[in-house]
Amino acid sequence: MELRPILSAMRRNKVGAVLIGVQIAVTLAILCNGLFIIEQRLALSQRPSGVDEANVFAIDNQWVGAPGDVPARQRADIEALRALPGVVDAYDTNQYPLTNSGWSESVLLDPDASGSGTLSAALYFGDDHALNTLGLRLVAGRNFEASEIGERQASDRLHTAVILITRALAQALFPKGNAVGQSIYVEGNKQPSLVIGVVERLQIPWTGAGGWTEKYFENSMIEPYRFIESDSWYMVRTRPGQLASVMKAARDKLLQIDRARLLDKIEAVSDTRIAAYRDDRGLAVILAVVCASLIGVTACGIVGLTSYWVSQRRRQIGIRRALGATRGAILRYFQTENLLIAAAGALVGIGLTVAVNLWMVTSFAMPRLALAWAGLGALGVLLLGQLAVLWPALRAASVPPALAVRDA
Repeated sequence: MELRPILSAMRRNKVGAVLIGVQIAVTLAILCNGLFIIEQRLALSQRPSGVDEANVFAIDNQWVGAPGDVPARQRADIEALRALPGVVDAYDTNQYPLTNSGWSESVLLDPDASGSGTLSAALYFGDDHALNTLGLRLVAGRNFEASEIGERQASDRLHTAVILITRALAQALFPKGNAVGQSIYVEGNKQPSLVIGVVERLQIPWTGAGGWTEKYFENSMIEPYRFIESDSWYMVRTRPGQLASVMKAARDKLLQIDRARLLDKIEAVSDTRIAAYRDDRGLAVILAVVCASLIGVTACGIVGLTSYWVSQRRRQIGIRRALGATRGAILRYFQTENLLIAAAGALVGIGLTVAVNLWMVTSFAMPRLALAWAGLGALGVLLLGQLAVLWPALRAASVPPALAVRDA
């Protein structure tokens, strides 16, 4: 098919062609970046925490008033929880993954290093039951021994002789060697801590996108302490299928031991995940609705403008049909015309897509958009244009030559 008649017709209707091209360019830019954000947020919410989330729950235990001998009270609570039917293990701690609240400290190989020589890592407290309670997998070294467990309050600055770290943190600190047996320095300590074990995965408490919380979301370490505070977390792991019943039994048991407490929250870690990523899922839904609406508006715009062009060209169509043009030729004419407009809009849209992504990278610390996304988006809008123009093009191709000439 010759392009000259098509280009000539487009020059006579350049305002409409430009409007469709701009609409396609804007649609492509918003669609690519919107779908990229959706993919990023969904991937973010599906990252494994390392915890046996389906069978672990947390109890926020808060003592009322000023109870005496908190360490003994907490030990009694933990022993009672471990003795409940259906419980695999339990321990007390300062924080757990997915809560969006917790502690972090710098980790160094040189106590005098600063700046680029430091790494940030989430700080968890746990005893020799912590790994079994959370369901963490030890991939190197050993677990804590009972004799290594101490007691710590929030305000204490204690030296940790031994420490467990995650594989991600081990690889960041010792990219060329085994971390077990190596010494690291935790923030504020001039004495080294010996890495005795490496766990496969333990997500940090924070789940937000961007910054170090996304890039280093598995940089975690466990220090061998029982967290002795008026407000602490009891972590409990149950046998499969017994989570709900054990959660109720645990509450009743703790209140039976001592009612001078507030059990502010008893929550399954799987529910903690849902709450942690609620905003990300909401954003994904909103963006999906926006993208779908934009696709619909763009398609309607193409259909409307092409239908208008068809009505304006009935005489031209009739003459071409009378001269022997087939329905297929008329159909190809409008499809080719739309393809040229959509291709021009897609080229502009690719540049606009990259520009919008670069702005989000600098403004919101988002990852860069792969050019493959823009390419796939361009193919998508080209296909959308061909589908949208099909109905009015079929209408044009179905007009009888005599009727078209008479109506003109």
